[in-house]
Amino acid sequence: MSDFLTSNNICAQNLLRLVSRGNAIIAELMRLKDYVPSVFSLDSKPIVQKYGSIIIDFIYFKSVSTYEQKIESDPILQETDEELRNNFSDIISRFYLAFESVHKYITDLNLYVDELGDGIYIHQSIDTIMLNEEGRQLMCEAVYLYGVMLLLVDYHFEGCIRERLLVSYYRYNAQRSSSTRVDDVCMLLRSTGFSKISNKRPANYPEDYFKRVSLNDSLIEHIIGRLRSDEIYNQSLAFPHPEHRSTALSNQASMLVIILSFKPIMLHTHTAIMREIVDRFFPDNWVISIYMGIVINLCDWWLPYKAARTALNNTLESSNVKVIAQNYGQKMKKLISETEEVQLAVTLDESAIGSLVKLVRECNVTLHWILLHTAVSTISLEDSKRSRMLKQLIITESKYNISHCLQLLLSTAQIEQSVKHLYKQLLFGKETKWLRDKETCVERITDLAQIFGGNKSLDGIERNQNLHAWFLEIKFHQLENNLHISQYLADTREILHNMLRTGNITEDTMISLNIVTDCCYAWNIMESFIDTMQASIKENPPTVIKLKALFLKMASALETPLLRVNQARSADLSSVSQYYSRELEKYARRVLQIIPETVFGLLAEIVYLETNAFKEIPTKLPKDKLKDYAQLDDRLKMAKLTYAVSVFTKGVLSLRSVPLGVLRVDSHRLLEDGIRQELVKKVTLALDSGLIFEPKSKISLLQKLHNLAAIIDGYRKSFQYIQDYININSLKIWHEEITYIINNAVEEECIGSSWISEKSWRYFQEEKHVSISDNNITTFIGRLARELLRITDPRTTIYIEHSLAWYDLKTQTEVLNYKIFSKTLEAIGTPGLTGLDKLISFYIITELNSMIHYIEKNIRNKMWSSIIDHFDTILNSVDGPKGNVSKFHSSITTQTSKFCPQLLEWILKIGHYQLLKKKIAYELNTACKFEAKHMEAALQTLNIAILFEINKQNNNEQNEIEKKELLRELNIRLDWAGISNPHNNIYIKSPNINNIALIMFLLTILQLPKLYYCKNTGSLLSKRPQDPLDAVIFVIGILTILRQCTFSAMTRYVKYLCIYILSCVTSDSVKAGSEGESEISNILHILELFTKYSATSRNYNYSHFIKHHARPRVIRGFKPEYISTAYGFGKRQNIIDMPKINKNERILSILLRYFPQGIPIEWLLQQIKTNPTFAIKLTQVLMNERTDFMSMMDRSNSERITWLY
Repeated sequence: MSDFLTSNNICAQNLLRLVSRGNAIIAELMRLKDYVPSVFSLDSKPIVQKYGSIIIDFIYFKSVSTYEQKIESDPILQETDEELRNNFSDIISRFYLAFESVHKYITDLNLYVDELGDGIYIHQSIDTIMLNEEGRQLMCEAVYLYGVMLLLVDYHFEGCIRERLLVSYYRYNAQRSSSTRVDDVCMLLRSTGFSKISNKRPANYPEDYFKRVSLNDSLIEHIIGRLRSDEIYNQSLAFPHPEHRSTALSNQASMLVIILSFKPIMLHTHTAIMREIVDRFFPDNWVISIYMGIVINLCDWWLPYKAARTALNNTLESSNVKVIAQNYGQKMKKLISETEEVQLAVTLDESAIGSLVKLVRECNVTLHWILLHTAVSTISLEDSKRSRMLKQLIITESKYNISHCLQLLLSTAQIEQSVKHLYKQLLFGKETKWLRDKETCVERITDLAQIFGGNKSLDGIERNQNLHAWFLEIKFHQLENNLHISQYLADTREILHNMLRTGNITEDTMISLNIVTDCCYAWNIMESFIDTMQASIKENPPTVIKLKALFLKMASALETPLLRVNQARSADLSSVSQYYSRELEKYARRVLQIIPETVFGLLAEIVYLETNAFKEIPTKLPKDKLKDYAQLDDRLKMAKLTYAVSVFTKGVLSLRSVPLGVLRVDSHRLLEDGIRQELVKKVTLALDSGLIFEPKSKISLLQKLHNLAAIIDGYRKSFQYIQDYININSLKIWHEEITYIINNAVEEECIGSSWISEKSWRYFQEEKHVSISDNNITTFIGRLARELLRITDPRTTIYIEHSLAWYDLKTQTEVLNYKIFSKTLEAIGTPGLTGLDKLISFYIITELNSMIHYIEKNIRNKMWSSIIDHFDTILNSVDGPKGNVSKFHSSITTQTSKFCPQLLEWILKIGHYQLLKKKIAYELNTACKFEAKHMEAALQTLNIAILFEINKQNNNEQNEIEKKELLRELNIRLDWAGISNPHNNIYIKSPNINNIALIMFLLTILQLPKLYYCKNTGSLLSKRPQDPLDAVIFVIGILTILRQCTFSAMTRYVKYLCIYILSCVTSDSVKAGSEGESEISNILHILELFTKYSATSRNYNYSHFIKHHARPRVIRGFKPEYISTAYGFGKRQNIIDMPKINKNERILSILLRYFPQGIPIEWLLQQIKTNPTFAIKLTQVLMNERTDFMSMMDRSNSERITWLY
């Protein structure tokens, strides 16, 4: 047997590698089954409407050009197709590789069989391999694994979905598909018509499916013959009792059932052969596990086959089933009591190890039958009435109870682990124990000889030379009359028995024990016990100790799929073992998750006491009120709840470290992860339920945030309270999980707001927790953001800078103020406010991209291009629009009115978002200064230092990666601390639009008639509520858009504003009446707002005024220092008294001193030219009329400014 698998036997090694690959392929298929993109199922109307023309099944191959032409002719389909390609091509390739590996496997198997027939392998043929025990096993497994692969592919990947995946791979990977076997794979894995949802068996299924790539017919017959007659795994050694024969042959029976599907004629017509098979393999069972807990019911599986069905009918007779069920029901009851007695003994007796092995064998045989015949079939081809009746009959006659079954399962697992541990110790110390017992026996016999020889004394024993001689000769005479000697000899006899038992300890017994305790048949069945296990833990927390033994028993099932992979020394060993170990770890976590759930159920009661029952104890407490604040009953209840929490956590911590396959799970980590997961669930539920907004709700946003803050604070305090009782760092966990909840919600919201319908390749990354919310429902952070945007919508509200609040345009009442952000911080914390900021940034990026795409698309239009060139020529001319301002303005209104509304909407949205971001940054920074002032100061200092270094413009490329990482990390911390100015942020790549400043200028000019200056608010307001415009938001939006471009765009925008202002205030171009004055006032305020929010110097604007005034003319009596003095750039001492000037000139002079950005140089020069003494009078007023200045600064006199403009 061992010679066959030697490394120099190429024939055996190739077959072993083939079987190893088969097990690896099955593991990959099992892994992929949970990651099928839902878009390929086309199970909803919106998905069908969007992807139905792109995600196509094999009908695509009938008319490839038609479908491709349809996609290419539709821009929307082209874009959607490209998105699918970018996001799903990787995962589609992985699915295809798995499908292709199935085809390659059967191709290689057929090639191997052909090579055997052609004599490629010297001295080897199918017959010689089938005569060898290892060769026979491998050849049977090779064919059997192929059948399992096909069934798993058809069960886990529905036919239509398989076809869509294959077609998508063909379309998206055309370059690589030519070198692969796409056509052959499609032929093998095309839809069979089977659906696990419908439970309807297609015609001739699965035999037609198995014939798509046929196997050698003589090989199949040879294998079936060997499986019928031989015992290829020799498991009868582990199950010597005749009643256990079907259990011993269960693995071989499963292989035979699968391989018979390759030869359906036997199932149909060979009655004698099928009778022989049933009598040998299925005399008392008809439900089998074909591979790692994949259960099938032969009552349904063989229903279409006459010979097989007839042979199985004897077993399925109701009377026979009734007797078998009663027998196993009685055995289970008996074994439960026997296992309990063994567990009560605490320690195992070495002398009873043989009986314990028998008990373990009996328990496993009983569980094997009970679990399989009460389980739901995994692959159910036909859910027949007869199979349902048989299952109900078994449950009734065996008096099956899932709790009793679990009890036996746990007890058996615990005894198994104890017996295995004891047997390993005995096997390891076998030689030492044998020698020790041998020496003890020799010493005892020698001592007896010495006693009777008189050399040693023993009470009541006289010297007797004859007995002395007899003991030396090992000859015994009548010694039973002496109690001391009899006891001495009995002890010696027991030691000799122990030596015999030690001599019988062999590795064969350990191997048999591993075979008996194998539970791979229950790999999927154990899912049905989760609820019962959790109920048991909840009722009795120490039950967790027994679960450790059960997890170890399940881990032993990994040996079955890994055996051949390990023997072949395959590179797939790590991948396969990781998959099954991860699955087992997930199962253990699901079972034990009841402990964190129960803890948080108790924590909810603690939260209630913390938030509603307990009074806050003041710093100084009068004695007479001590009893009122004691609240003894409530504190006793708190103590009981705390004790219950500690009991549950102690139960899971008692597991210590549990090996699960190749993984080792630490109980403390298991508890912490469970608590984290439950914390995420509870806090997410609180956030989701607390942040639901309805239009007609009477509860305000502030009230909702206040209520939510109380709930979250209660959770935080209670979680912090119990940390010492469950041995965790609650503060660290709290901050990490709150951050995770917010980040995940922001990510889900961003995905939901974009085209992507779900995660794509991200599936294969290990997920920390369950998804926060369904894809069809917006997250709490999205609802909060939308509610803030709705309340502060610039179409219905106006933002007033001086009061830091939003007012309703119609009622002029305050709807929201700056306090909303502090309340938001109180409710969802710094991570929540930062997450809200990130989400709003995403909205900004979306709007910016849409707007830039719109402009880039339309700027290529001839009409757009001609309009922009026309106005660019006017503004860049020497005189600009002077003398024709009215015509210039009407031209803007006429030519740009078509595209401006859409642009205006984007600008207002962007400005709205930016304003909220600014408020959030201020709130974060204020909180940081109070809560972590040293950190805030350190970040400020580091930021300034790094900016200083960057300004050095050091082009050294060394350590560039470290620099980028430092800037990234610093930027994250600055955002969290609110040390940032959103108005300066760059959100997108700089667009290639040369005239963006001109477009923004034209849009600005077009909005001027909508505004007027309000003296009560000191700001620009909309003239008509029906056509609202928030000047602050509008300016911030313009600024944000220009920030995304080069700095010259902002410069040109300011330049255009200055040119327009200068043109408006010339004597021959000012509009008549208050309308013209109002428009000039509006544009000046717009420029002031732009200067303020862009944080540019006013001198920067002055330079544009000076740069663009008319050419200097010689003015009599004019001195440059007058203008300098008027602008405040210089002072003159000892000014002599001047003649008194009139009131209007005094107002003008005050404006020149304190509002220099509003006075055009050209207009000033014109005044000086017409009035030579004006400069002297101006200087007089500036130096002496202080009282007039103070009155001008009063808001009540602000109408004078408007009048002057």
